[in-house]
Amino acid sequence: MNTLKIRRTAIAVAAAALLPFTLAACSDSGETKAAPPAAGDQAKTGESTPADDAMTGDQPFGAACAGVPKEGAGSFDGMAKDPVATAASNNPALSTLVAAVKQAGLVDTLNNAKDITVFAPTNDAFAKIPKADLDKVLADKEQLTKILTYHVVGQKLTPKQLENGSFETLQKGMVTTTGSGEAYKVNDTSNVVCGNVKTANANVYIVDTVLIPK
Repeated sequence: MNTLKIRRTAIAVAAAALLPFTLAACSDSGETKAAPPAAGDQAKTGESTPADDAMTGDQPFGAACAGVPKEGAGSFDGMAKDPVATAASNNPALSTLVAAVKQAGLVDTLNNAKDITVFAPTNDAFAKIPKADLDKVLADKEQLTKILTYHVVGQKLTPKQLENGSFETLQKGMVTTTGSGEAYKVNDTSNVVCGNVKTANANVYIVDTVLIPK
């Protein structure tokens, strides 16, 4: 009888000694399951990363963008702070366009417009027009206004919308756009050489040929 009691006591002591280790093991297992995801699993959590942000496709594009000043009022950051006519005046490649806009008295019209798109011809685009013809247009305010307002659409257009688009201009004529990626054409004649440039009130697509309304 005494032997049986001794055995029962020994078993109880052993169980009591093992219990803390068993609980500790269970606790460790629970902590392992609740561990935060590793850095490599970040995409599974839905959190954005700098790499994701850089691939949003909302940046200027095109070969001529390299000629835009890196800093100052004429840079992409500087232009984004000013309304479109003012922003264009700070870009050396658009000086002829700016002069034409002033000649037509359209500076305030463009600066005060909301949510527009401007297809902005470069100086080289205007240089394609014979000088005599260009001088004639610059001297005819009505005709100049028609040409310049034909380059303006009354909504902010994204590159995606340019892939196969047709848009009414402020001149009331229509422009068509085609392309994809970083290659777009307007009216099948004018190439976008620096696109998706943001100003305070407009999206600007710099083009290499002046658009002439039909």
